[in-house]
Amino acid sequence: MTEPDAQRGLTEADRVELTVDAVAPGGHCVARVDGQVVFVRHALPGERVIAEVTEVHRGFVRADAVTVLEPSADRVEPPCPYAKPGACGGCDLQHVAPAAQLAWKTAVVREQLTRLGGLTDDELDQLGVQVEALPGGLLGWRSRVRYAVDGADRAGLLKHRSHEVVPIDRCRIAHPAIQQLPVLTPTGARWPAAEAVETVASTGGDVTVTEVRDEVLTPVSGPTEVREVAAGRDWTLPASAFWQVHPAAADTLSTAVLELLDPQPGEIAWDLYGGAGLFAAGLALRVGGTGRVTLVEAAAQGVAAARQNLADLPRVEVVSARVETALARRRITGPVDVVVLDPPRSGAGAAVVRALVAARPRAVAYVACDPAAFARDVRTFADLGWRLAALRGFDLFPMTQHVEQVGLLLPPNAPDSGRAAEYRAADRLSGHER
Repeated sequence: MTEPDAQRGLTEADRVELTVDAVAPGGHCVARVDGQVVFVRHALPGERVIAEVTEVHRGFVRADAVTVLEPSADRVEPPCPYAKPGACGGCDLQHVAPAAQLAWKTAVVREQLTRLGGLTDDELDQLGVQVEALPGGLLGWRSRVRYAVDGADRAGLLKHRSHEVVPIDRCRIAHPAIQQLPVLTPTGARWPAAEAVETVASTGGDVTVTEVRDEVLTPVSGPTEVREVAAGRDWTLPASAFWQVHPAAADTLSTAVLELLDPQPGEIAWDLYGGAGLFAAGLALRVGGTGRVTLVEAAAQGVAAARQNLADLPRVEVVSARVETALARRRITGPVDVVVLDPPRSGAGAAVVRALVAARPRAVAYVACDPAAFARDVRTFADLGWRLAALRGFDLFPMTQHVEQVGLLLPPNAPDSGRAAEYRAADRLSGHER
């Protein structure tokens, strides 16, 4: 172990003994050495470790815990031999006990909402912020896996923050049907000229392999379209189209959104960043024949899938556009009662939030896959007088640092129940007919 010179600070490949502090976004914990911030992977809060520096940046360094001197009671042996420093970067938390993984993610959600969202600890306590596990366990859940291909034409997974491919025998979090595919090196498989291999095991029982060359998709085995089963419906979409990777995720999110929004017959609803139409279908069944649902999606595959899968719901309109463009250019306009907002990892952004507030819905259900982006958008809503009235967290990605949230955002003076009839009656009495 080298002892770094305090004057020069830590440099790449230095090894240093340190005590790990709190968890942080990104699958690591925070530590400090002579005042220098160190983000440490493969560690747990409270542990004493020897960490090896992997990156040096202005103001902080990154490091891997290569030796654990004083382990946490929450440390377990990773079930995958590739989940370690210098190997696969896909799983961040395989060394963390199941209950502690949920606590880890809950801590990250709370930290982001206080630091970026402006909420207090008391407010978060009142919301009861807690990340919930999904059925199915921590392994064998991932129904879509994209393998990278290295210079020797072998498929594998990438190292953390690297383009280097780690050849593996199988991915332990992949769906069992994907683990059995002859894609990886132990089967002798080679992928000349391919940049990636995409695999799918759908909830409808379809299993596919697709080769990617220069962004051109070439089917290798299985159907080009797969069937998914969610929200009481069958869905047909291209194997390469977006769908939630955890088999229980689509039902879990759809149920949470509908419970929080409580759509009522005759209401007008927007499903923004709507994809294949999972939320739009649920909204349409709730608002009924006298209501209306507008779905906005930019990806061509998503638009086509939504139009195909929602064709039996005549009161659903699918708009092909970027959400910010559709709002700014009035391709969709109010009045609107309820909104589902399911943006990409970067979040909705201030312009979209302002446009939604201006449309004056009674409630917005925000489905978020990034705690930081969600917290920033919550802060924008708050600056405009809205509040986060309910929040649920879901562990859609066990063994990884990722977490999904569904939040209910309400305008000023809206009742906590979020029930449409009550809110609309109060709105009319106050002279704010929409």
